[in-house]
Amino acid sequence: MKMNKLQSFKNLQKLGKKAPDLSADLDFNLRASRFQASHGPWTFYYSTERVTDPIMENLCLLAREADVFRKMQNLVDLKVMNYIYGCPSENRRVGHTAIRCEGCKEHSHDALKAYSDYSLEMTKLEQFCQKADKFESIIVIGIGGSYLGTKAVYNCLKPFRKGNKKLYFASNVDPDKLTSIVLKVKLSSTLVLVISKSGSTLEVHAQEKFLRNLYQEHHLKSSDHFACVTEKNSPLDSKSDFMEVFYLQDYIGGRFSVSSMVGAVPIALTCGLDIFRDFLQGMHNMDHHALEEKNPLQNLPLLGALLGIWNRNFLNCDTFAVIPYSTAMNKWTLHLQQLFMESNGKQVCKEDGSLITEYDTCPVVWGTVGTEGQHSYYQCIHQGTRVIPVEFVGFKESQLHQDQMIDGTTNQQKLLANMFAQSIALARGQKTSNNNNRLFPGNRPSHILLADELSPYTLGALLAYYEHYVAFQGFIWDVNSFDQEGVQLGKLLANNLIDGYRHINEGRSYVAPKENSLNQFYLELTLPRPRERRRETRKSA
Repeated sequence: MKMNKLQSFKNLQKLGKKAPDLSADLDFNLRASRFQASHGPWTFYYSTERVTDPIMENLCLLAREADVFRKMQNLVDLKVMNYIYGCPSENRRVGHTAIRCEGCKEHSHDALKAYSDYSLEMTKLEQFCQKADKFESIIVIGIGGSYLGTKAVYNCLKPFRKGNKKLYFASNVDPDKLTSIVLKVKLSSTLVLVISKSGSTLEVHAQEKFLRNLYQEHHLKSSDHFACVTEKNSPLDSKSDFMEVFYLQDYIGGRFSVSSMVGAVPIALTCGLDIFRDFLQGMHNMDHHALEEKNPLQNLPLLGALLGIWNRNFLNCDTFAVIPYSTAMNKWTLHLQQLFMESNGKQVCKEDGSLITEYDTCPVVWGTVGTEGQHSYYQCIHQGTRVIPVEFVGFKESQLHQDQMIDGTTNQQKLLANMFAQSIALARGQKTSNNNNRLFPGNRPSHILLADELSPYTLGALLAYYEHYVAFQGFIWDVNSFDQEGVQLGKLLANNLIDGYRHINEGRSYVAPKENSLNQFYLELTLPRPRERRRETRKSA
């Protein structure tokens, strides 16, 4: 059912018109003790959100009216969740939580079977790690969900690497990207890991062929250096071309695949299987917590999702910044952009296939590491004309435990002071009587997620928090969070242009169809220039 048809939606519209002003004289000590929730390694502080008890009560009612707990249970039980009534769609089960449900006898038969299948792949991976230990470098070929999440997690887990193993990601067909990686490695001691669920992704195919040609030129047998993660019976599923093939099930979407073999293989090869299992345990802990129905305001992913909907739909905020105060998380928001925006950047109602015109869905999600941001885009967050809600992520201890006491405080304390100060400043602002340039309006919402330190377990719980946050929002907005039709049109048109380049490269004439007349313009715009002219251009430049 569309969200605007729910009684709680109407209640929240009225409450949105008289949301509390954070820059007013509020009792923040009282708010801080009331507006917080904890689970596992994470505590969620949201006294600096524009909420009151009645607002939170109606947000909980919104969740119940949208039947989010039954839907989350269906997801955990590996039911068909990837569908839209009245529209042809993938019509698939969703099962990214099932592969990490170790020891959960209460799960459905299908979920337990999925975990059993995954366990077989993990056993295979354990054996492969021993065989692949000889490699010094690993190049991952994959794009979108086949690399964004894994890269974000790997960056956070770098301190746990075994020895000096290096992991590189070749995510697109820009030849300079792959060439720059090849120049850093020794091919004879490098493993190439090809990741593509369908096995037919254009970028992945081109990069794989590029590297196989290089191995051939260096008289190295590529089948001794290549491994693969794909779906069974995909075009990549060929044992003769790879050292090993690991399988990804059709019920695991790319942006939800870090806990599958997509993330397991590269992280186990570089950090060890034990580290990856700790990460999975953190995810499983949050999976179980997401089903907490008795006290919804203690359910962290639901709480995050509800505050996000409050800011998006009732306070009319069209962007959302996630800002971690940890250098290790410098790739984190790139993954969240895909997780949020590919999942819920939708306009079709799941219930009946109609267009959603009555309310907005996914905001623009962005962000970088915190203190660097303070010296760039924070100006806009504090004094810009649009309000940008912020989620701060921080840790009490540094990850490497190599801090020093300087001028009476540790650097980690200085880092935390900056994060807390930004949240306070956004809420309270600063008034001025004679200089508008130094006016900080305040009343800008934010909240803080805080843990003791960035460990594999803590990181796993955090990633699962975001996965369930996205699912809860999709349930409430009544969109299908598990497909991605929006990426298909661009792929189709790119293939048309590639066909044009192919004709030109082979000396054949090419005339674009009328409906794609711009193809002709762009192809002619980028035709290869004579070599002499290119030399002259470089010289003059």
